[in-house]
Amino acid sequence: MPVLSEEARSIPLPRMVRVRQTFDAPTVADPAAAVAEELAKPAIRALVPRGARVAVAVGSRGIRHVDRIVRSVVDGLKAQGAAPFIVPAMGSHGGATAEGQRDLIARYGVTEAAMGVPVVSSMATTVIAKTAGGVPIHFSSDALAADLVVPVARVKPHTDFRGRVESGLCKMLAIGLAKHAGCSRLHREGFPRFAELLPEVATQVLRHAKIGFGVAIVENANDETAHVEAVPAADFLRRDAELLVVAKRLMARIMVPAIDVLVVERIGKDISGAGMDPNIMGRTVKGPLEGYDGPAIKRIVLLGLTEATHGNAIGIGAADFTIAPVVDQIDREATYANSIAAGYPESGRIPIALADEAEALRAAIGCTPGVDIARPRIVRIRNTLDLGTIEVSEAMLDDVRREPRLAIAAAT
Repeated sequence: MPVLSEEARSIPLPRMVRVRQTFDAPTVADPAAAVAEELAKPAIRALVPRGARVAVAVGSRGIRHVDRIVRSVVDGLKAQGAAPFIVPAMGSHGGATAEGQRDLIARYGVTEAAMGVPVVSSMATTVIAKTAGGVPIHFSSDALAADLVVPVARVKPHTDFRGRVESGLCKMLAIGLAKHAGCSRLHREGFPRFAELLPEVATQVLRHAKIGFGVAIVENANDETAHVEAVPAADFLRRDAELLVVAKRLMARIMVPAIDVLVVERIGKDISGAGMDPNIMGRTVKGPLEGYDGPAIKRIVLLGLTEATHGNAIGIGAADFTIAPVVDQIDREATYANSIAAGYPESGRIPIALADEAEALRAAIGCTPGVDIARPRIVRIRNTLDLGTIEVSEAMLDDVRREPRLAIAAAT
C-alpha cells in the first residue's frame, strides 16, 4: 500500500527561488603565513625548547586549509630546533580506532608524506587526574610522552551545550586528546554538565601535561579562515572564551523569520561534529537548543550524506524525514560508535525514510502544524556550513525583500 494518502500525494510542491545571503566575513588571506608569523613571536618561541619532541594534536573537524595550517605549525617548530610529530586528537571519531583516526586526518591532507613528520596514532590513554567529582581524566599516552603538546583547534559554538568555553583549545585537551576512553567517560556525565566540566578538565590537563601553546582558528560564515592565533597554555581558558564571542558573531545563519520545512541536502562529520549544526537549526537530537535565536523550524528533511563523512550519519536523528538512498549509505558501525561515545543514541536513530525527495517533502508538509498547504514556507540548504546561497519557496519572497542582507538570485 502507498505510504502517503491520496490527499498527501496530491500536495503541490512550490516553485523555489535561489537567494544569496551576505555575511560579515573578515578573511585571513594566507592562513599558513599567518601561522608562521604567530609561531615566530618571541613569546611563543620561548615556549619551545630546542630538541623537544612536540606532539601536534590534529582533530577531525573540517577546518579550512587544515593541511596548510598544520604544515606551517610543523615547519615553524622545526625552525626552532624541535622534532614535531602528529597525534590525531578526536575522541571517538574515526570509528574509535587508531587506523580510522589516522585515515580521517589523511583525508584532510594531513599525512606523513605531506607533513614531513611521523603520524603517531593509537587509542592508548593514561589517567592523569580526576575531577572534583571523581571522574577520571584520560590523556593520550603518545602526547603525554612528548616534551611538549601543541593542539591545533577551531574555536566555535558547540552543537549541544552553552558555556563560557565550548569547542576550541580546551575541548581538544579534555575530549580530543582523551581518545575514545576519556571521551566516552566524560560524555557519560551529559552535556548539561559540560559548561563546568570542560574548563575543570582542561585546567587539570594544563597542570599535569606539558602543554606549550595552541593554534586557535576562527572561521567566518563562509567557512573561511577569519583569525589565527598562537595562544600560550596559560591563556587557554581566557582566549577560548574571548574567541568564542568572535566566532558566534561571525557564525552563519538562515536570515528568515520562520520555516515550515527545512530541506538539508547533506550532513556529515566534515560539516559538523553533530552532522548538521544545531546552531543553525535550533534543534538537537534531544530537543530545542538553549539560546537559539534563529528562525523557528517545524520539520527537517534530509537528502544525503557527504562523501567525506564515509557513512558516519551521526545527527540523522535530528531530521524528521529522509530518503531510502541515505539509509543505504549509512556505516552503522561508525555511526553507532560515535553516537554511543557521545552519550546520545538518538543521534543515530533513522527517521522515516521515503522513496525520494518529492515524497519526503510532501510527507513533511502534510505533517507540519499550521502549514498553508498552498503556500508552504520551505527553505533548502546545501548543508549547515554552506549558507551563502539558499533556496526559498515563493511564499517567503516578501521576507527576502524585507531583509537587506538577502538578494534574489534566480528561480529553480
